[in-house]
Amino acid sequence: MEGRWSVLTVTTIGIFMASLDASLLVVGLPVVINELRADLAIGSWLITIYRLAITILLVPIGRLGDMYGRVRLYSMGYFIFALSSLLCALSSDIYQLLFFRSIQGVGGALMFVNSMAIVTDAFAGRGLGLGIGVNQIAINAGTVIGYTLSGVIISLYGWRALFLINVPIGVFGGFWARLRLKGTNPSTRVERFDFTGAIMFSTSLTLLMLGLTSGAITSPIPLSLIITSLILLTLFIIVERKIVYPMLDFKLFKIRTFTAGNISNLLNGLSFASLAFLISTYLEIVAGFSPIQAGLSLIPLDLTLILVGPVSGWFSDKIGGRILSTVGLIVSAIALITLSNISINLEYNILLIGLVMAGLGVGLFRSPNASSVMGSVPSEMRGVAAGVRSTIINTSMALSIPFSIAIISTTIPSSESSKLINNGRSSMESLSQIANLVQGIRNSLLASAVLNIIAAVISYLREEKRQPPFTRIVYPIE
Repeated sequence: MEGRWSVLTVTTIGIFMASLDASLLVVGLPVVINELRADLAIGSWLITIYRLAITILLVPIGRLGDMYGRVRLYSMGYFIFALSSLLCALSSDIYQLLFFRSIQGVGGALMFVNSMAIVTDAFAGRGLGLGIGVNQIAINAGTVIGYTLSGVIISLYGWRALFLINVPIGVFGGFWARLRLKGTNPSTRVERFDFTGAIMFSTSLTLLMLGLTSGAITSPIPLSLIITSLILLTLFIIVERKIVYPMLDFKLFKIRTFTAGNISNLLNGLSFASLAFLISTYLEIVAGFSPIQAGLSLIPLDLTLILVGPVSGWFSDKIGGRILSTVGLIVSAIALITLSNISINLEYNILLIGLVMAGLGVGLFRSPNASSVMGSVPSEMRGVAAGVRSTIINTSMALSIPFSIAIISTTIPSSESSKLINNGRSSMESLSQIANLVQGIRNSLLASAVLNIIAAVISYLREEKRQPPFTRIVYPIE
């Protein structure tokens, strides 16, 4: 028992740090851009490049963890994260910061994917839902706290302190992981790493993210990047199905629970990741809230999600993940339909009810779904399975806001809506423009509700396979 909770404590710190830094620069980005004399287009990549590095490396790192041991790579992630954070703080120009920020993403990826696999190993058979639920709290709390913490730290100590706080925590976490996690379970099979597959996969995802962040997707350059990405992804799938030791073993997708859970994750992530963006845009542009007021208004969503996550994970150990995951997706759909009733005149009761229900729905879905997906795969494939799962989540989050903006543009041109978001109420020429923006946001919320309904159907089709007791891998501690 002590060993399992020691494992959970060590891994929770790492995944909290990785999640925290995904949102840590959002509020402070204007300050960094101003001090380093960069433009907004280049500066925005300080956020994008971190998530991009994590996304493209999750599956390769998961595969390496299966081959060479997860604890070794996890501990290495702490030290890489700490060193790159120090170098970020010492950067003298935007390009240095971008480079070191990408290295920080490598450390984050090492912690992200191996954390989930190590927890699954330690808790398999007993309490897996609860263990993953606590891990989910760390992810959610890191993301939420990042927005608030960055504003406080920047105002007191400057933007470089955002990175310096990672250094002592990262060094401590790395040594603690080395001391507390002695055992590892690398594969006993003789295997070779699939460098060709890793390069094809990483290049494909990189081109896709570049295409999605380079302007309107119908423009020649973004469109060509996306098409090239899809071609590479198709070639990757063809190649991986034929080689002996693939980076991504497609046998995983023969497991119905694994496939259904990941498709549900993709659809839910595609709808949920843009929710805060849509609601804050409505509050700031239409209702006239300040950014701080809009951020505080989202607390019911974040607080409900954080509180429900571990409870649903614990409960899924009792009744299984299928019912809870499906109910969570249905509640999410109802929440989005409720929020789609917003109008030009603010009715905060609608927002409050919708946000609490959205937090409840996602909280009910995430932990049981993660437990169901990870518990459905063999032990020797959990690293790459965790990588696939995390890659799908990160990819859906990257696609979410462009998806919402595309729907909004059906009622108000994308160039005009971007101008409204940047300049606020002063750029509004008439009441009809406000109405068009509100209608676009409502349409996006309804489309997201449809995605969750589809996800609920797919989620229910999974097999409810319980794990046999006492099959967990024990990581000895001193």
